[in-house]
Formats: sequence, C-alpha cells, structure tokens
Amino acid sequence: MFRTYGIRAVTMDMLASQLGISKRTIYEVFSDKDELLKGVLKWMLERQRELMTKVFTESENTIEAIFKMLDLMMDHFQKMSPAFQMDMKRLHMDMKKNPAELVDLPYFSNNSDILIRGIREGVFRDDIDVEITNKCLLEVARVTNDRNVFPPDYFENKDVIRSFYINYLRGISTQKGLDLINFYEKK
Repeated sequence: MFRTYGIRAVTMDMLASQLGISKRTIYEVFSDKDELLKGVLKWMLERQRELMTKVFTESENTIEAIFKMLDLMMDHFQKMSPAFQMDMKRLHMDMKKNPAELVDLPYFSNNSDILIRGIREGVFRDDIDVEITNKCLLEVARVTNDRNVFPPDYFENKDVIRSFYINYLRGISTQKGLDLINFYEKK
C-alpha cells in the first residue's frame, strides 16, 4: 500500500482494513506508523538482497547478472507510485538528520561485489578504484530516478537508467565486457 499510494496517504485504518485485522493488533507490534514503515523497509531490503544474490549466483557472468538486475529494478520502479518515491526522499532526508534512525533504503545497494567479480572475470578493467566506482554507480542510480532531473513527461525511466548505467559500464569494461554488453543489449 505504501508503494502504491505513498507513505503519507496510507493510514493505520487503511492498513488494518487491508490486512483484515484491528488497528489495535498493529499497535501491539508497532508503536506507530514510522516504526511500521521501518519494518516494511527492512523487510523489502532483505527480499531485495535475497533476489539480487540469487540473480548474481545463477548468472553465467557479471554482465548477464547486471542486465537481469536492471530488468528487476525497472519492474520495481514501474510499480512504485511517484508519491511513494517523493515520500521516501523526504524520509531519507529526515533520517539523515538523526543517523541513529537511518535505515538502508531498499533500492540503493552496494555494487562492490559486482565490480570485484567483474574484475576477476576480466569484464571490468583491473585499474578501476572499486570504492570510487561503487559510489559513482550509486549516484547514477539516484540521478536516473530523480523526477526533477528527468521528468516522466519527457523521459521514460527505463531508458534513462539503461542509457546512464550501460554507458557507465562501457567506460569501466574491457573488450570482453564490451562484447558481452553488446550481446545482452541485443537480447
């Protein structure tokens, strides 16, 4: 419901009704809506990590894994309301003011393992700084999802993400990596 309607629009009454339980039952587990939301975000993050780990381990190579993960991200973002995205940005900014409450946001993850595997497989250059490149990839993910930078009236989110991310990957790839990117782009 948070993802569909936005965080602020969802009330505890709506949640209780949707779950078929009383509001009191919710309050027995969660002290307030903020605590419930943090629990939902933690659950989402755990599910995302499990799914990404499965994709990563079942893929033949790093480039294939990245393309599968991009497809999963696209599906995730397409199902997410703009209200939820705006509420999440606001929540994230509020949490930064109080680091003790800061939780990982489900759609920003660590790419270091992907980069290290890609270097080991010979698809990424071995002279890249993994820490810097990881931060750059996180910023690419953030900027491509910023509706102020890329308004949905003019830009299709999936095209923006693929264009930025794939072109960034081309810059850190070896010839072997470039050949795989070209192969998976055509699929």
